[in-house]
Formats: sequence, C-alpha cells, structure tokens
Amino acid sequence: MADVETPDTKQPKRFLAFLPLVIVLALALLFFMRLGAGDSSKLPSTLIGHAAPPLSLQGFADQPKLTDADLRQGHVTVINMFASWCEPCRSEHPVLMALAQDQELIKQGVQFVGIASKDNPKNVKQFLDTLGNPYGRIAFDPDNRAGIEWGVYGIPETFIVRGDGIISYKFVGPMDDKALTNLLKPEIQQALLASSKSR
Repeated sequence: MADVETPDTKQPKRFLAFLPLVIVLALALLFFMRLGAGDSSKLPSTLIGHAAPPLSLQGFADQPKLTDADLRQGHVTVINMFASWCEPCRSEHPVLMALAQDQELIKQGVQFVGIASKDNPKNVKQFLDTLGNPYGRIAFDPDNRAGIEWGVYGIPETFIVRGDGIISYKFVGPMDDKALTNLLKPEIQQALLASSKSR
C-alpha cells in the first residue's frame, strides 16, 4: 500500500525544500555584518613595532631610488601608498596636501613619501599636476612587490615610520579631516617623540 501524504507530512518536506535558501541567506547576512564590523582603518598589522621591510624602488623623474635605508636617517617618514587610477586616493588627496603643508611637521623634519602602486610615471605626473604634489619623494612599485611585503590590503594606505626605521602606525583606506586630526597627527607626534628618544 502506497504512503499517503497527510498535511502533517507535507510541512517538513516544504521546509526541507527551502532549507538551502535559508542557509545561504543566513551566511550572506553574517558576511554582511562582519564586513561592516569595526573600523577598517584599524586593521591589525604584524609590521607595527618592527623594522620596515626592504625597499628598492625606482624614483620619480630625476629622484634617486627609495630604499629602506632612507627610512633610518633619524627623521619620521609618512609613506602613502597610492595610484593615479585609485578613486579613493583622489578623495584622500586634499587631506594629504594639508598634511604636507603643516608647518609644525615641516619644522620637525617629517618627510612625506608617496609609493605609486601598479602605476607609471606618465599617469602619476598627470595625477599630481592636476591635484597637487604633497610628496617630497615618490617611488614606483609597478608589480606591487613592496605592497605585498608591507602587508598592504588595498590602496590607499598610510604608514608612519620612526627615524630608526621602525613602523609605528598604519592607516588603512582614505583619510578624511577627522582621521587626520584625531589619528594620524597624534601618531606622527608619538613617532617624533620615540625617534628623539632613540637618538
């Protein structure tokens, strides 16, 4: 005798049919919640407190190569990883211009370095001619090898390097005025203090 479906036996079968959809939606919701959790600018970096990884990058125009030895000359260095094709880099650029023109930081010898990721001199020149140049030095990372060694998640990213070559801070993503005032400038001051103590 064939099994006869009753209303009670139909309900579990209907639920089982929708179970994969429920699981997918639950995973999507979890992923979305984790994506928005926390501040992306505070992503951890294993390089904080350690010496800057090796660098040997072609300089822009007639500028010399940028090496990690340049980061151990006693002055604090702010390194901004950027690219001419990067839209968040464009939105961040006015903040970098303001930072580079800060007279107090200039007096304290803070150096500003730009590393152009997966970019070329022609495009970078056009980018800086249009938006202004906040960098004292620019170098190129055409294959993103330095970006990988420095643990870059995605440009723009900004590093603060003490005068002894130790990375003291990393900011992930485009900076705004609030981040500049509340995060980056205080971290630069801390790096200046640590650099003066290590001399």
